[in-house]
Amino acid sequence: MTTEPSLRDSEEIQGDILAGFRKDNVSVLFLKFDDAARARDWLRKLTPQISTTREVAAFNAAFSEARQASGGDDPRTLTATWLGLSFTYEGLRMLSATDPFPTAPPVGGGLEAFKEGSARRAGALGDTGDNSPENWLFGNGRTQAVHAVLKISADTERDLQAAVEAQRIAAAECRVLIAYQQNAQTLLGSRRGKEHFGFKDGISEPGVKGFDQPDPAKPEEVEGHPGTRLIPAGEFVCGLENDPFSGPPSQYPEWARNGSFQVVRRLAQDVPGWWSQVALKLRELKQAKAVPDTATTEWLAARMVGRWRSGAPVCKHQSTDVPNNPGAASDNDFDFRDDPEGLVTPLWSHLRKTSPRAGLQETPDKPALDAGVLDGRRIMRRGTPYGAPFDPASEGPGGPDDPRGLLFICYQADLQRQFEFIQADWMDQPNFPPNRDSGGTVPPGHADPRPLPGKDPVTQEAPDVDWEHRGPDGLINHTPLSFQQFVRTTGSVYAFMPSLSILRGLCEGRLTPVGSQGTGGQTGGQTGGQGGTQTGGQTTDSRPQPTPQPVKAYPCDEFVGVPDQYRRAGQSQYWAFHGDRCRLVSVADGPAHTDRKVEDDTWLTDWSCLQGIGRVDCFLPVPDQQDPAGKSRYWVFHSTAGRQQYRLVSVTCGSGGRYTTTLERPDRDLTSWGSLSGVGQVDCWLPVPDQQRVGGKSWYWCFHTTAGRQQYRLISIADGSSHTDVRERTDRELSQWSSLNGLDRVDCFLAVPDRQRVGGNSEYWVFSGQNYRRISVADGSGHPDRLIAADRSCDAWASLC
Repeated sequence: MTTEPSLRDSEEIQGDILAGFRKDNVSVLFLKFDDAARARDWLRKLTPQISTTREVAAFNAAFSEARQASGGDDPRTLTATWLGLSFTYEGLRMLSATDPFPTAPPVGGGLEAFKEGSARRAGALGDTGDNSPENWLFGNGRTQAVHAVLKISADTERDLQAAVEAQRIAAAECRVLIAYQQNAQTLLGSRRGKEHFGFKDGISEPGVKGFDQPDPAKPEEVEGHPGTRLIPAGEFVCGLENDPFSGPPSQYPEWARNGSFQVVRRLAQDVPGWWSQVALKLRELKQAKAVPDTATTEWLAARMVGRWRSGAPVCKHQSTDVPNNPGAASDNDFDFRDDPEGLVTPLWSHLRKTSPRAGLQETPDKPALDAGVLDGRRIMRRGTPYGAPFDPASEGPGGPDDPRGLLFICYQADLQRQFEFIQADWMDQPNFPPNRDSGGTVPPGHADPRPLPGKDPVTQEAPDVDWEHRGPDGLINHTPLSFQQFVRTTGSVYAFMPSLSILRGLCEGRLTPVGSQGTGGQTGGQTGGQGGTQTGGQTTDSRPQPTPQPVKAYPCDEFVGVPDQYRRAGQSQYWAFHGDRCRLVSVADGPAHTDRKVEDDTWLTDWSCLQGIGRVDCFLPVPDQQDPAGKSRYWVFHSTAGRQQYRLVSVTCGSGGRYTTTLERPDRDLTSWGSLSGVGQVDCWLPVPDQQRVGGKSWYWCFHTTAGRQQYRLISIADGSSHTDVRERTDRELSQWSSLNGLDRVDCFLAVPDRQRVGGNSEYWVFSGQNYRRISVADGSGHPDRLIAADRSCDAWASLC
C-alpha cells in the first residue's frame, strides 16, 4: 500500500517549484516598485491569486489522468491559469523596510549570491562581451531595476492574455511598473516539447522525496520513471531535509523557509548559425578521419547535446535516432560508467556537463562516483521557448533572424552551490571532468597527449574542445575543435520565491510569517446607507479582523480632518489614509507643529462607507455640507480595475468622540463631473484659499494623472443640491508652480492648521512619495506660490512612522 507524499498537500510552498506549472503559454513580468506602500497594496490584492503546490499538484494529477483516459490527447475542458511570484533582494528590502540580512551573509555562499544579484556575478558565469549585463534587456543592475518577478502560465493564449491584462491593470493602479515582459510558448506540432535547436527538453528533471512516489523495488528512484533519482526536497525548498553534503537546513534565514531561490535567464539562440557550425565541424572531423563516413549533422549534433532530437540518449542509440520509440524519448535509465573517455557521449556534451550522473571521475585512475554524490548539485528547471521556430531540417514559420531562444527558469535552495556551480565549474570549465590533462605525456591507450575536455559548446564559446575517437590501431586519438557561441545571455535575474505566509507578512511590511487567515477587505460596494460606529476615530465592526501590523504611513494618499477636532485646544486631528488602512494623527499649533499618532492603523473595511474600496485616491469635502457638530459629507475618489469612480459618504459626530460613517450614494463614473472631462484619475484637490464659498461657489485646483503624466486644472463647485461643477481653466503642467519645482507628482496636500490665510498667505505640506515639503499660496490675483521648506523625509513625521 502506497501513501500520498506529504509535500503534495503543501499550501505554504508556491506552485512551480515542486509541482511545475506545465502550461503551453507563459508570460514573465519583471516589475519595479515606485514606492513601498503602494507595492504592499498591490501585493495584498495579488497574494490570494498565487498558486500553491497543493493546487498545482492536484490539477496536474487530474490532467494526466484525463489525458490517459483520452488516449493521449490533452483534455480541452480542463484548464487553469497559475501565478508565481518572486522578489529580488532589493524587492524584499523595499517591501519589508528592513535589510533581509541584518548581518552580512556568508562569503562565497548562495545567500551572498542572492544579495549581490546576477549582474554583479556575471563575469564569473561567463556573461562577458556580447553577454555582459550592459547588453541585457532586464536585470543589468543599474538602469533596469527589478524588484519582483511575476510568472503567469495558462493553457491557452486567450487565458494568458486575459490574465496578463488583469495584472497590468492591477500593477498600474498601485504604481508598480512593468520593466520588461517576456512571453514564451511551447512549440507546436512535431516541435512540441523541444527547444529551438530541435532537441527535446526537460527530460532529466529529478524527482523529489516527499513529493514523488518512490519505486517499491528501487526506493531511490521515482515510481514509473526508471533512472529518475529522488532528491531530498531541501535541495529545492529552503529549510527542508536535504543532502548532508549541502549543509543543515538551519543555515537559512527564517524568512527563507518553504521558499526557493529562482534564476530567470533569457537565452537567445541563433539557430541557423548553430546548425551551420555543426555542419562545418562535421567536415573538419571527416577530413581528420575522426568520425565515420556515414556521420551526419544530426549524428554530430546529438553527440554535442548527449541526446538525439527525440530525447533518446546517444549512449543507448549510437547510430540513429528512434523518434517513434516513446520509451526512449523519456529514458533516464542510464549512466556513463562504461564510457569514461567520452568516446560515445563526449565528456563535454551538454548532457554530461550539466548532469554527469554515475560515471564522473575525480581523476581518470579512480573509480566513478555514484550518482547520489551529486544530489546536492541538482536544480529544478522550468524553461519555455520564446519566439517563432526555425529549423534547417524543416521549413519553419520564423525567419532566420527572428528573435528566439529559451526563457530559462530554475529553482534551488542555494544559488552558488547549484546553479552557479553547474554554470561556472562544470559547463564553463575546460578542465571538467577534472584532472584529465596528461601534462605532455601520453597516457596508456592514447595516441597523443590528452588535452583538457573543453567547455560546453552547445551554450557558449568553446575554443578548445577535445574530440576523442578510437583509431584503427585501437588507440584513442584527439582532434581539437573550436566552437563559436550561438547562445547569448540577454537578461538575467536572481530572485526568491517565498512561502505563502511570508507573502502575507510582506503585505504588512515585514519578513516574518503571517498565518493563512485573510488580511481584511471585502469585494463589492454597498448601495445603501448602512452605518458603522467609530470610537476615537476607529470604526468598530462585528466582523472579526486581524489587527494590521505596524507599517509606515507613507506615501500618504490623503489626510481628512476629523470634523469636530480642528484646532481644538491647540490640536487638530486627521485621519491619515495610506494603502488599505487608516490611522488617526494629530498636529499641534505653534512653530514646531508637533505631530503624534493618536491611534494605530485600522483597515479601510472597518469604515462601513468604504466597503469595496481597496485604496482611497482622495477625499473632497462637499463645500456647503460641512457641519463640525453634526453630519459632514465627502466625495471619495477611488480606483477599481483600472477605472476611477467616486461615491458620496458622510461622517456624523456623536458624543464622546464617536463617529458614524454612512454611504450616502453608491459609486458613479467620473463622467458625471463635467469639469473632469478627459481626466484619467483625480489624485488630489487643493482649495483656492480665498475662493471658498464666495458668491455661492468654491474653487479648487484639481491635480490629476492623464496619459501617465500629472497635470492640474482649475474647477469650481456651486452650493446647492446639484453642486454644479465647471472647468474654469484648462490643464497646465506642474512646472507652473514654482513651489513644486522638481516634483513630477503630488500625492496629497495638508493645510498647516494655524497658517491659513494669515497675512494673506496660506501654508501647506506637500507630500510626494517618501518626502514632503512646505509651501505657501497667496490670496489675490494669480495666487503666487513659493517654497518655504525644501524636501525632507517623511520619517520626520513621528505620526507616520
